Amino acid sequence: MGSSSPLTRRNRAPPSSVSSVFLFFLCFFLFLDLSNAQSSPVFACDVAANPSLAAYGFCNTVLKIEYRVADLVARLTLQEKIGFLVSKANGVTRLGIPTYEWWSEALHGVSYIGPGTHFSSQVPGATSFPQVILTAASFNVSLFQAIGKVVSTEARAMYNVGLAGLTYWSPNVNIFRDPRWGRGQETPGEDPLLASKYASGYVKGLQETDGGDSNRLKVAACCKHYTAYDVDNWKGVERYSFNAVVTQQDMDDTYQPPFKSCVVDGNVASVMCSYNQVNGKPTCADPDLLSGVIRGEWKLNGYIVSDCDSVDVLYKNQHYTKTPAEAAAISILAGLDLNCGSFLGQHTEEAVKSGLVNEAAIDKAISNNFLTLMRLGFFDGNPKNQIYGGLGPTDVCTSANQELAADAARQGIVLLKNTGCLPLSPNSIKTLAVIGPNANVTKTMIGNYEGTPCKYTTPLQGLAGTVSTTYLPGCSNVACAVADVAGATKLAATADVTVLVIGADQSIEAESRDRVDLNLPGQQQELVIQVAKAAKGPVLLVIMSGGGFDITFAKNDPKIAGILWVGYPGEAGGIAIADIIFGRYNPSGRLPMTWYPQSYVEKVPMTIMNMRPDKSKGYPGRTYRFYTGETVYAFGDGLSYTKFSHSLVKAPSLVSLSLEENHVCRSSECQSLEAIGPHCENAVSGGGSAFEVMIKVRNGGDREGIHTVFLFTTPPAIHGSPRKHLLGFEKIRLGKMEEAVVRFKVEVCKDLSVVDEIGKKKIGLGKHLLHVGDLKHSLSIRI
Repeated sequence: MGSSSPLTRRNRAPPSSVSSVFLFFLCFFLFLDLSNAQSSPVFACDVAANPSLAAYGFCNTVLKIEYRVADLVARLTLQEKIGFLVSKANGVTRLGIPTYEWWSEALHGVSYIGPGTHFSSQVPGATSFPQVILTAASFNVSLFQAIGKVVSTEARAMYNVGLAGLTYWSPNVNIFRDPRWGRGQETPGEDPLLASKYASGYVKGLQETDGGDSNRLKVAACCKHYTAYDVDNWKGVERYSFNAVVTQQDMDDTYQPPFKSCVVDGNVASVMCSYNQVNGKPTCADPDLLSGVIRGEWKLNGYIVSDCDSVDVLYKNQHYTKTPAEAAAISILAGLDLNCGSFLGQHTEEAVKSGLVNEAAIDKAISNNFLTLMRLGFFDGNPKNQIYGGLGPTDVCTSANQELAADAARQGIVLLKNTGCLPLSPNSIKTLAVIGPNANVTKTMIGNYEGTPCKYTTPLQGLAGTVSTTYLPGCSNVACAVADVAGATKLAATADVTVLVIGADQSIEAESRDRVDLNLPGQQQELVIQVAKAAKGPVLLVIMSGGGFDITFAKNDPKIAGILWVGYPGEAGGIAIADIIFGRYNPSGRLPMTWYPQSYVEKVPMTIMNMRPDKSKGYPGRTYRFYTGETVYAFGDGLSYTKFSHSLVKAPSLVSLSLEENHVCRSSECQSLEAIGPHCENAVSGGGSAFEVMIKVRNGGDREGIHTVFLFTTPPAIHGSPRKHLLGFEKIRLGKMEEAVVRFKVEVCKDLSVVDEIGKKKIGLGKHLLHVGDLKHSLSIRI
């Protein structure tokens, strides 16, 4: 969504001429009005209040949804139809349809961003989970879905008292391609498989009903921003005019998989097209991307919505059309169903009158919108008589929901360095110094696209709940223009242990704000260095941020005994941080993105979308899948307080593919085969398309721990294949000295294939190397 868009929330100062007394009472009564004006949900077909509505087919819940939608569309005038193309959909009083606001957000909890949702005295806050990048670090698919289920329950509860809508434009499933991207914090990271698993898991949690009917929705999710969107505002290059030049190979093996998973695996109700162009075409006006791929290939059951004002942007900023009517027409014809904003409401009638688009295309678009609202029960009468009608304010911010927020933070936090100091023993610490601009923050912990949380526990509060602490901010904010080095070093010199809580916030990385370097902001690095020099005892570094930093200096400093990355850990961040530092929870998070050195961004422009390296141009490639240079920390890095080991139980050494008699590769030497066909169906001896990899995992330490088992593969060096990529991951909990077997099902042509230069999936012939930790196993695929 666009934070510099005119639709986005802004606080404006009142005129100075208005008296403060008048303003007080005005605000007081406005607050009362907002808090109490609407205590019932917005819905259509209120037959109890207006019995005549029962005669309308679209209000008849016995009929199939498709018939109901067709009945409704047939009753509308052209002007009324156009009113349903925009995010604030005009009501039709004569048909008992109220105005509906489509725009609500639920990135990591019900948000106040977007006009469809707000908080009041009835529901003053909602559970605020960690920002997505930290939840992704848990690599726990069941957690992704559990969070979605809680968020949708709280959303339905708020809807029932008139405080929220039913359509939520979340999650953000873009690939975190470049470490400088201000919105990387909103995403599940840099790996297409992880992003895909997160996408489908969170969507299922939001959407799936307790009744199990796949055609009914609890709330409607939306996967964004489609596609190849990951430049906001970098050195003057803005998303509104950026043309992402993307190869078909990168599109199909990196940028598209999370969106495909949303639609195909998650059955998402909506996809949002982005501001940027891809290869010269605005995504919201590209029929190949919208009608061709999303609706044609992937079979979207729902609606396609624009990012806010992006139809306006393609006309005004990108000058893609000569007139507003042309912009409206090409977007609708490309497959756009709903415009966040008012552009289609203003210019579609002119487009119809000019013959640029016909009414049938508008019927098709609004039918997709109505279909979604029908699946949500919006046209089924009073929702209090429906499946979630009993939910209300007491179902928001429950103790169980708040505990899940804390547990999500615990599961995501990544231990990057530990010289043996951690976990701390509370009994051996008399004085704990807590220093840093993020040590006692509240709102910073919940990142962006946030809502009002149930409550906050800051890092300082979490630590002080266990041992006696002394606190100094060290900097007035994260920009840290001036650091109180003297005060900080004096405090650290007398403490048994010093915890430095540093990093970023939305002033450093955010929507419309990309970073230009990977250094800690301002004087933060100098603060850390000097505190480490002066400290009497060990120093622990806690980094609160979305993206990574070049902290090589801290990694190599022997006085810094431990480093934790805590993302933006949500409302209960302080609880989770303290639980890990004091050993009440054994850390199990793993980095979902590469931490690069500063030298990387000095060489690589953010605007180059290519994933693969190009030695001739000195281009090093992107993400762990293609980048071969030095890292500060690698994708998947993360330590535990115990020691896990792996041993191979079962995996084939050879897979033979049987080709048909007339196959070209029977008579000529081939490096790869199409990853489709009869040879894929019978790829494994005994028949079938898959084999099993079994790994024994042993906890050789003296405490229980949770471990993420990653199965990577390195394919043959063909078609610019990845140096390695993730085939699967599993979470396992083991007691001390306990062992268990983890199983992976590997589908030969699906999981071991690569995407070639024209976007086709190919299975490489020759040696494939499977990796699990330090364990490596060679697998040969032959004809």
